[in-house]
Amino acid sequence: MTVLGIGISYGLATLVAMFSGMPIAFALGAVALVFMAIYMPHASLDTVTQNVYEEMASITLLSIPLFILKGAAIGKSRAGQDLYSALHAWLHRVPGGLGVANVFACALFAAMAGSSPATCSAIGSAGIPEMRKRGYSGGFAAGIIAAGGTLGILLPPSVTMILFAVAAEKSLGRLFLAGIGPGLLLVTLFGLYAVWRFRSEYAAAKALYEQTGKESAILTREHYTMAQRFGALPRVLPFVILLTGVMIALYGGYATPSETAGLGGLLALALIALIYGVWKPSDLSPIMISTVRESTMLMMIIGMSLLYSYVMSYLHISQSAAEAVVAMQLPRWGLLVAILALVVVLGFFLPPVSIILMTAPIILPPLRAAGFDIIWFGVVMTIVMEMGLIHPPVGLNIFVIRNVAPDIPLSEVIWGTLPFVLLMMFAVLLLCLVPGISTWLPDLVMGPESLR
Repeated sequence: MTVLGIGISYGLATLVAMFSGMPIAFALGAVALVFMAIYMPHASLDTVTQNVYEEMASITLLSIPLFILKGAAIGKSRAGQDLYSALHAWLHRVPGGLGVANVFACALFAAMAGSSPATCSAIGSAGIPEMRKRGYSGGFAAGIIAAGGTLGILLPPSVTMILFAVAAEKSLGRLFLAGIGPGLLLVTLFGLYAVWRFRSEYAAAKALYEQTGKESAILTREHYTMAQRFGALPRVLPFVILLTGVMIALYGGYATPSETAGLGGLLALALIALIYGVWKPSDLSPIMISTVRESTMLMMIIGMSLLYSYVMSYLHISQSAAEAVVAMQLPRWGLLVAILALVVVLGFFLPPVSIILMTAPIILPPLRAAGFDIIWFGVVMTIVMEMGLIHPPVGLNIFVIRNVAPDIPLSEVIWGTLPFVLLMMFAVLLLCLVPGISTWLPDLVMGPESLR
């Protein structure tokens, strides 16, 4: 069979395995094993475990379970709720301040946890009921948390960016720094939308009250004294110190990414022990169980995805696909649009981890040949994958929100997230027009990449 025929059958087999309901890791592994048995020497089946081990024997990948431990330590304590409450106390005077507070809370929590589902669950469990209680519509409240949670794969320490750095063989520290500018851009866009949407809902509620006398909770204004505001700061300060300390250790050159992940995990455990009294085995058990479960799930997906990519490479599927893309002789930006469209389509069905590991061997060579900055592209691709977390049919964050707020209809959650998808598209356009939004900080801190 020709390489084209093998490639088509490989793709079709993958779709069949995915839609069968089989877990992603097992679906990818099963397809890879079947094609190894058919098209590769039988001796290769004896080295499956060795191949998977060698592909995963990366010191960078070691940081993933440690960052997950840090996120679980914060997420399973009251840190998320305290973070949200303190921000709300300071932003309550801003129109839609509660929504803006949730956006900032998601950003800060994402920067500490590195996980979108963990951010949605931790901030959403406190933020959505509070917004609903104050008259925010269900779709608006759900959309803010679902979109804010996506920042977990963009702001460092992002598990998704760790995998992209491994796949692209690029500096993880540079990639982390490149995500900060676009992350702040998205936080700003989300916050401005929250203010505009609040004013719209407030005006509608006020008009309804004037016509019918029906009062909405959104019309009620809250008041916090300065004493209450400053009293809330101690609940946030330790975690800001944690975030700052980890970033200084990483970017100051005092620790490698893996060492930084371990430091962050230990500091998070120490903080929740000191602040919340979480130190007994019964208290730590949920944290450790959550860490092991999520780490095992992710590492299984990573291992099987790497085996899947290895088989693609051995059968020359990825190389032929890259050559075919180059042979199309698309304009430079046409190539980028085609690749991002592919990522969007894959986002309908797959999580970011699988998208990166499955597509990197195919899409990176043509992008390098076209002269694109791979670090910049990694950030753009991450934002595009963020969209996949909040649009159907997979939309992982949508289903996390459904678990946190089951009283909000699924249709409302989806409609509530769509404006944020449009804002992400706008952010991608801005990054294409002004790539310095992403590249200026790593160039400032680490020097231009061409000089390294």
